Amino acid sequence: MTPIRFAVALAAGIALPLSAASADEGMWTFDAFPSAKVKAAYGFAPDQAWLDRVRLSSLRLTGGCSSSLVSGQGLVLTNHHCVRDCAQQISTGTADYIAGGFLAATLADERKCAGQQAEIVTAITDTTARVQKAIGTLTGAALAKARDGEVAAIEKEGCTDPATERCQVVTLFGGGQYKLYHYRKYTDVRLVYAPEADAAFFGGDPDNFNFPRYDLDAAFLRLYENGKPVATPAHLTWAARAPKEGELVFITGNPGSTQRLLTQAQMAFQRDVSLPALELYLSEMRGRLISAMAGDPEKTRTGQDLLFGIENSYKARYGQWQALLDPGFAGKLAQTEAELRAKVAADPATAQKIGDPWTDLAKLMVGYRDIYKPYNWLELRAGGFSDLYGDARAIVRAAQERAKPNAERLPEYQDSKLALLEKQLTDDKPVYPWLEEISIAYWLSKTREALTTDAPPVKALLGKESPEQVAHRLVTGTKLGDPKVRAALFSGGLAAVQASDDPLIRYVLAHDGDARAIKDRYRFEIEAPVTAAQSKLATARFAAFGTDLYPDATFTLRLSYGAVKGWTYQGVTVKPTTVFAGMYERATGADPFKLPPKVLAAEGRIDKTKVVDFTSDNDIIGGNSGSPILDAKGAVIGAVFDGNIHSLGGNFGFDGTLNRSVSVSTVAVEEALTKIYPAPRLLAELHAK
Repeated sequence: MTPIRFAVALAAGIALPLSAASADEGMWTFDAFPSAKVKAAYGFAPDQAWLDRVRLSSLRLTGGCSSSLVSGQGLVLTNHHCVRDCAQQISTGTADYIAGGFLAATLADERKCAGQQAEIVTAITDTTARVQKAIGTLTGAALAKARDGEVAAIEKEGCTDPATERCQVVTLFGGGQYKLYHYRKYTDVRLVYAPEADAAFFGGDPDNFNFPRYDLDAAFLRLYENGKPVATPAHLTWAARAPKEGELVFITGNPGSTQRLLTQAQMAFQRDVSLPALELYLSEMRGRLISAMAGDPEKTRTGQDLLFGIENSYKARYGQWQALLDPGFAGKLAQTEAELRAKVAADPATAQKIGDPWTDLAKLMVGYRDIYKPYNWLELRAGGFSDLYGDARAIVRAAQERAKPNAERLPEYQDSKLALLEKQLTDDKPVYPWLEEISIAYWLSKTREALTTDAPPVKALLGKESPEQVAHRLVTGTKLGDPKVRAALFSGGLAAVQASDDPLIRYVLAHDGDARAIKDRYRFEIEAPVTAAQSKLATARFAAFGTDLYPDATFTLRLSYGAVKGWTYQGVTVKPTTVFAGMYERATGADPFKLPPKVLAAEGRIDKTKVVDFTSDNDIIGGNSGSPILDAKGAVIGAVFDGNIHSLGGNFGFDGTLNRSVSVSTVAVEEALTKIYPAPRLLAELHAK
């Protein structure tokens, strides 16, 4: 399960979280976990000590994934696809660690992952009253500035040691709640183990979002500090045992984003505007990459990680789009909104307090449609998939914003964000010029197509050059591929940036004004009033259904509960587990059902009756990739890596009869570390020997 998830239309059985959650639904915050509900359903409820241990063992990775501590020496379990970028970074033309896998024989062999940061939640504080007081009755630009300024102050006050702490105020229920998440962060994260991509993603795109699965989608990282592994006395127990059908299991992680609380008008905007535009954007870029990589081994090696992400994102957004186009699914979404509106209408006090936020949001979506194209192409998609362009814009904007008081900056450049931004800008990472050129040229060509040749921003971006000529000039002329150059510009601030003769820096300085102008329009004319309206909707939900609700996912720590189980759909029953025998039976020797040589060679040694992957009805979404799946004792029995095809409408609603998470079992990981990729050092650490 990568950071962006695929969603499909479900015509029946959707339970939406406008009322108290039912069945095993919910991505619950740790400070509001419904232990009593779990006790009523399963006869067991995690106590505070259990919750605290699990929270302190759960990590958020800045690449958009989750993970967990599984030893006292900082060993971290996550998914293979969560470390693909790291494996790509350390690969060379003679050592491809995505194709061939990676295993560090000793601590000295563990390799640092550029740009990666791991974060553990140490405290959650409710700051709703303070933020809402700062907002008061303000609207538009005044609201956005007051909110962002107060958030900046809270985050700065909350963390006094930027070297080890990170503070983040999280918006929940669309503005109904604001909570300060305090993190202990680790900036030195190293790769320990990752199998070959053909083993981790066996079945490839055809099997993606489906089940049965036979994927060894697990990897290990390690936390370091001052050049040494971090001592982590709070960690989870490794339990290499098969899951039991029907047993209670928990998933702790950082689900990225759900949109279950959107109104009909907001969902219509996605259905009619944003999702179709994104699908066209991704599909054409996919085609350009495949064409460029065909017959070129080096481009295939260096482009495979980006292609993997684009293909996954394309399927994710296509499924979401189809979900909103499905009459049955859309009808249930409309019904839940109608039920909430009826409850508000029947409560005069609430109705008077909130007014009509549904109509407010409908009007705002009309306005958003008017500015979406320039906002999308000049701001959201600027530079396309180019790392160099992204770095240049971040350096320029950071310099401009740091010249302002902290409370007046764009949120992404406030003091609480700068340490991570600097790390991501200055860590050494490979740059592939051909990818940079194709990315920038594609963005410019699509911007011209969407905004028209005569649009002033397009004329400014291209001048008398073609998109390809601009991209070639910028990529071949820039020195931003050198981390020392990026570091000098970042530390030098506005003076260094304005004095730079780097063509990419000069290009951003010359043209980013149009992007910033449309960004401000979005922040002040759309985002701020949407926040105000959604805050009123939160008030309506609390009044109608009480506080036994969970907020939409925000890539912050959540806990879900459920049971190991399969499902039945259209008369077909799917069992909740797969075994190694099925993996070898599925292998054809051709992509994407090609097993790596080491896996094939181990066939005679593998116990083919052991479980590889399994399903449970936990509520998850993208960002849960790498999340540990725990038994009632809090022991790790697997790592979540995907959802089944029915779960993928989870962006908008949860169906407990069909939605399933998909995990790789600890049994499979241990079998692999014993018989395919012998790793006695890791096994001894996992078992605390």
